[in-house]
Amino acid sequence: MRRNRKVKILATLGPSSSDKDMIARLHQAGADCFRINMSHTNHEKLRYYVSTIREVEAEAGRPIGILADLQGPKLRVGTFANGPVFLEIGSKFAFHRDKVDGDVTGVTLPHPEIIDALEPGHRLLIDDGRLRLRIVENDRKVAVAEVEVGGKISDRKGVSLPDTILTSGALTEKDRADLTAALDADVDWIALSFVQQPEDLMEVHEIVDGKCGVMAKIEKPQAVKRFNEILELSDAIMVARGDLGVELPLEQVPSVQKSITRTTRKAGKPVVVATQMLESMIQSPVPTRAEVSDIANAVFEGADAVMLSAESAAGAYPVEAVQTMSHVAEEVESSEHFHSILAGQRGEPDATPADAISASARQIAETLGIAALVCFTASGATGLRAARERPSTPILALSPNRSMARRLALVWGIHSVVTDDARSLNDLVQRASRISAEEGFAAPGDRIIITAGVPFGSAGVTNLLRIATIGADGKSGI
Repeated sequence: MRRNRKVKILATLGPSSSDKDMIARLHQAGADCFRINMSHTNHEKLRYYVSTIREVEAEAGRPIGILADLQGPKLRVGTFANGPVFLEIGSKFAFHRDKVDGDVTGVTLPHPEIIDALEPGHRLLIDDGRLRLRIVENDRKVAVAEVEVGGKISDRKGVSLPDTILTSGALTEKDRADLTAALDADVDWIALSFVQQPEDLMEVHEIVDGKCGVMAKIEKPQAVKRFNEILELSDAIMVARGDLGVELPLEQVPSVQKSITRTTRKAGKPVVVATQMLESMIQSPVPTRAEVSDIANAVFEGADAVMLSAESAAGAYPVEAVQTMSHVAEEVESSEHFHSILAGQRGEPDATPADAISASARQIAETLGIAALVCFTASGATGLRAARERPSTPILALSPNRSMARRLALVWGIHSVVTDDARSLNDLVQRASRISAEEGFAAPGDRIIITAGVPFGSAGVTNLLRIATIGADGKSGI
């Protein structure tokens, strides 16, 4: 199964897409990877999803990536003794460390780490930003705030803290248990929610220990401010625009998305654009024009993947949502402007042999009209370098590592195939030529470019570039 687009589609599983038939239909419609949201998934259901996806993968004959998205800390107010209350603008409202019966004067905030961290001037956003309060004093027992945007507040409404850094970190006890279960189930990616600082990623890396890729979700203003440091410790990035749009002024989100996408691309790491891309298709079989433009903008920016959340997890039209996203991406990528826009955003290669070879391979391929750029990659590094160049030439990544082939299913333009590593230069040419023809990338007489690391089997090394021609039999190369 060969896609007619470079950008990948990440579809979330849920009540609308939990059986094997539907997962297979979503994959057939265009889903390259599947997201399992641990906020709504227990460990038994996690194992079911993974085993079912692997069955679909075996039948399709294509590596499929799986992302387990950790819930992260859920911060909520306590309860109100007599039901919801209405907060007037300019009134004072207290957040108590100890348990109290909530009323119009205050409520329990059952998160001592928040009370410890709040300072005068810090904002609290309640109920997805519908209410906004600002701290005026805090004695570490009671934090008193002034209401800036009023409204109704009721039991267990969520709290966002755009100005406050919590020392408790991004991993909760539930996240640690979910992370262990996800690693045991052999997922390919872990997404860490509510990252605030690079230190939040360190514990995850210690637990993961290279078993899968670690993706940092950027959904906090604090993460935006320290993005370069967070990027350095991440294997991939997700622009999680839902919470980001609550804690940042909405008009800033598009420019933040653009900045994060371009910076992550230049670093040669995958970047996913997520949240509300086809929100109307939860209930409608067709999207709005604005949603189509939103997807198109992410594709024009060269994002590695675009994501569906509730659209595929709980919507009435999960298959149609995937098909719509795929069709929009295909149309954008066929535009005469697409590759010129990507070329204009392309950064200079790093001063290393591997990056120089990858940049040269892209340039030679486009100059000579090469049929495919074939990367032998055990660690994934060669494939990532090829994708960073955003070539117009198709990228075929050959890996002896099935888990790496699955991980690369999330990466822009890469068509992954699991195969044994080359044993010699001749085997390299023959294997690359045969698979290029079998996968529909090249025909007899076509030329391909091959990049690899020598000695063969050396992880993380790209030091060889070879041009080969597909033989008349369509199986050999010279």
